[in-house]
Amino acid sequence: MIDSSDFRFARIPLTHGNGQMPAIGFGTLIPDPAVTRTITEDALEIGYRHVDCAERYRNEREVGEALQAGCAAAGISREDIFVTTKLWNNNHRPERVEPAFEASRDRLRLDYLDLYLIHTPFAFQPGDDLDSLDQNGNIIYDHGVTLLDTWRAMESLMDHGRCRAIGLSDIGLNELAPLFESARIKPAVIQVEAHPYLPEPKLLEFCTEKGIVFLAGAPLGHGMKSGPLQDPVIASIAARLGKTPAQVLLAWALQRGTALLVKTTTAVRAKENFNVSALPQDAFDEINRIQTRQRLNEVMKTGVPGFIPRVRST
Repeated sequence: MIDSSDFRFARIPLTHGNGQMPAIGFGTLIPDPAVTRTITEDALEIGYRHVDCAERYRNEREVGEALQAGCAAAGISREDIFVTTKLWNNNHRPERVEPAFEASRDRLRLDYLDLYLIHTPFAFQPGDDLDSLDQNGNIIYDHGVTLLDTWRAMESLMDHGRCRAIGLSDIGLNELAPLFESARIKPAVIQVEAHPYLPEPKLLEFCTEKGIVFLAGAPLGHGMKSGPLQDPVIASIAARLGKTPAQVLLAWALQRGTALLVKTTTAVRAKENFNVSALPQDAFDEINRIQTRQRLNEVMKTGVPGFIPRVRST
């Protein structure tokens, strides 16, 4: 359970070593490189100490620059920040995992990474293109490697000491459970879409039982129209408590024991999303009774995340 006395500075212990992950993380899926650097520096100044990145976002270099500048400006030590990045689907072959990890680490300008995730359980054709496409524009999948093969290579990163924890993203219980049983080093974190429209109770229960941190990668429903942010129950609670709908959704996520990521391109919204306080029990229960069920990102069916353009790398 996450300490609700001050969500802003709550940390969740990880199964690997003595690591702790800040419960509120700042996501960097931001198309504009210049904005990426500016808002990441702003996030550090506001108080975020957990930064979530990915090779697939194509802005690790800008995040690394922001971490260097932001930490120096605010006097933040490396040990006080928690940095995650992710292995993309074209690098699932075991021999490609360590080079991909090292390339991300170099772009982020860090001696070690706090957490490295398999971005999706789908393997794409290995190569330099992030999305390997056939002549019809369809993804070419790699059926010659299993998720466990890739996980074994992830475990080796832990052995080398440059990675403090490993986990998976955009994975369901049917894929996670057998991997957990076979893994030498158990997943410390999973990052998945989760919000009142997609609460994932069975997956959350499994993670709680196994000591896996459940990280809600889209606690606001990706900010899409007709999503949780616009739900009348959320709006009513927000008005009643003098909070924004986003603050209500973030508080609900933290109170149910999950960590979360927020993403924005403005410092005002980043500060608002960081200023989260606990909901009264009746409000929390009211959200739990929402019946709408909707997945907003179909990445778990294809391995291709929504909201990221499919283009060849340059």
